[in-house]
Amino acid sequence: MTGDALLDTLAGYQPAISPPRLPGGDVGYLVEDTAVGRMLFAVRPDGTVLTCRFAPDEAHADALLDRVARAVSPRVLRGGKALDQVRREFEEYLTGRRRQFEVPLDLTLATPFQRSVLTRLRDIGYGRTTSYGGLATAIGRPTASRAVGAALGANPLCVLLPCHRVLAGSGALTGYAGGVEAKRLLLGLEGSIPPG
Repeated sequence: MTGDALLDTLAGYQPAISPPRLPGGDVGYLVEDTAVGRMLFAVRPDGTVLTCRFAPDEAHADALLDRVARAVSPRVLRGGKALDQVRREFEEYLTGRRRQFEVPLDLTLATPFQRSVLTRLRDIGYGRTTSYGGLATAIGRPTASRAVGAALGANPLCVLLPCHRVLAGSGALTGYAGGVEAKRLLLGLEGSIPPG
């Protein structure tokens, strides 16, 4: 092609003005203030929830996102439509319009022992509670109350897998990732505040 022909070709060229489009990430996330506290939600492109966890400050949020990036994919992007279902269901739960979550859950961020504990949480119905010892017995490890408590403390799917429904053997409200007041609020919402 001669120089004149190249100039004629370029004269009709219209450069794209829009910014480049990047393909979507493997994980979408959102940090949102809710009635129970500041939560970080992270989902796969199909809406499967990887984490729903209390993130009271940026350091907590950054640590959670780093964990997701290392365990799932470094392609973690803020926002996206895939978050719509979990956000809607969470809001419906907090306003008393939902008792059970339907959003799909992914326990990739849990260890095998944590999975054995966390999957049993679905057996504790709305408005009901159990003890750490009761949950340990339910998984076939009756002397593992403390290990069960540690597994619940690391629950990557808080509220969605209801670790707030697990109390001390005495019925007392004990540690919770979102704080004891968040646990009290959730149990109060479900009508299962223990006496005392």
